[in-house]
Order: sequence, then C-alpha cells, then structure tokens
Amino acid sequence: MVAVQNNNIIETRNINFYYGDFKALTNVTMEFEQNKVTALIGPSGCGKSTLLRLLNRMNDLIDGTRVEGEVVFEDRNIYDPDVDPVEIRRRIGMVFQKPNPFPKSIFNNITYGPKLIGVKNKSELEALVEQSLNQASLWNEVKDILGQSAMMLSGGQQQRVCIARALAMKPDVLLMDEPTSALDPISTAKIEELIEELKKDYTIIIVTHNMQQAARISDYTGFFYLGKLIEYNLTEKLFTNPEVSQTEDYITGRFG
Repeated sequence: MVAVQNNNIIETRNINFYYGDFKALTNVTMEFEQNKVTALIGPSGCGKSTLLRLLNRMNDLIDGTRVEGEVVFEDRNIYDPDVDPVEIRRRIGMVFQKPNPFPKSIFNNITYGPKLIGVKNKSELEALVEQSLNQASLWNEVKDILGQSAMMLSGGQQQRVCIARALAMKPDVLLMDEPTSALDPISTAKIEELIEELKKDYTIIIVTHNMQQAARISDYTGFFYLGKLIEYNLTEKLFTNPEVSQTEDYITGRFG
C-alpha cells in the first residue's frame, strides 16, 4: 500500500495516538519522500491534522496526549527522551489553517524566530527577510512596507507572511494544515503555485479537505478514515484507480 520507496525524510512506524482515553490514530505507518508534496485527505475528525502535528511534536503542547510508536526523522525517533522538541519544530516548520501573523511589523514577523536562536547581525537579518519573502512570492508586494504591521495585509498575504516566517528558520520540512481553507480562490491559487515552487527545496506535507487541491498539487496522497490510514499511494493512482473501495467511495462523494 505504501508507495514511497526511496529518499524518505520522515517515517511514521506503528503510530497510535491518544487524547486522554480517545484513540485518534491507530497503527499509522507512512513514509514521506524528500522534495515531494504529500497530501493527507479524509473527512473531518479522521486524524489527519493530528498526524500532521505529531510530525513536529506540536501535540506535546496539549495536556493528556500520548503517543506510541516512532516518528523517524533523518534516522532518529523524534520522540526519544533526549530529542529537543524546539529543535524539531525549527527543522520541521508549520503553517496553520488561519493566517496567524504576529501583531508586529512584517520585518519583525520574519526575523522573530531567527532572533530567538541567536541571529543578531542586521545585514544578515535583512538578507533573510528578503530571501524568505521572495520564496513566499511576497517580496515585491511588501518590500516598501516592511516596517508596517503584518495585520494590515490581506488574508492571502498574511498566509504568505506565515509561510515566509516558517522558511526563515531554514526548515527541511514544511507542514501545512489546510493553509488555503480561509482564503479566496485567487489567494488559494497563489499558495498552490507557491507549494509547487517550494518543493524544489523542501518536503511538504499538507492536510486538505479539498480533494481537487490534493489532486492538483500533491505527488502522494494518504486517505484517512476514523484514525486509520486506509490507502496511501501516488496521487494520480489514488484518484484514478484506488486499490480500496472505501477510498473510491470517498473520492467519488458517496460518503464523507
């Protein structure tokens, strides 16, 4: 079922995850290939966002959660006791569903993380801001207003600031949790184009409720239902010739 064979940057091995007594994920084993886009799809509450947050230990911040199994990133289980979750979150960045820029200037949004890890040199910070905003296809739109609040930007621009903020930390992997669900169609198209561009340099794992989006932008797709990975394959194969009837029922709209 798992189609990925080489160049894996992250693997989950027999992951079970609990919120208190509730088992949100059951025995999830997946491999994520470097410089590819993997989409996680499935109905609401099926565990896809839980899995995404597991990959950079964001669920650690929720009381009463428990994980069994391994998440292997570059040959180490990120849940080993001696692994620093802050370092994991630097290497595996995250962009959330609703744009959440800090109530600071555009410049200070981008430099916030780098300053925290000790980047102080002004010219280095300025170069990082320009590079990150260029990567997020936003530099030309904001280069003359870097001192103004990021909160005054449009929703789509705010989301690209959040992407630039994640990229400024020089991650290896970018997690995106429904990054366009709060955006209009034009902003959505820009983010999709951006994802296509970014995969040259990053591995991207995206949760989306929009199956057309998954079909358009991803190389691999995993379909989740009730906390289980039902099918995982090349996107084109999963959407045109799924191996599991439940996958076919979902993508053809018979349930979900």
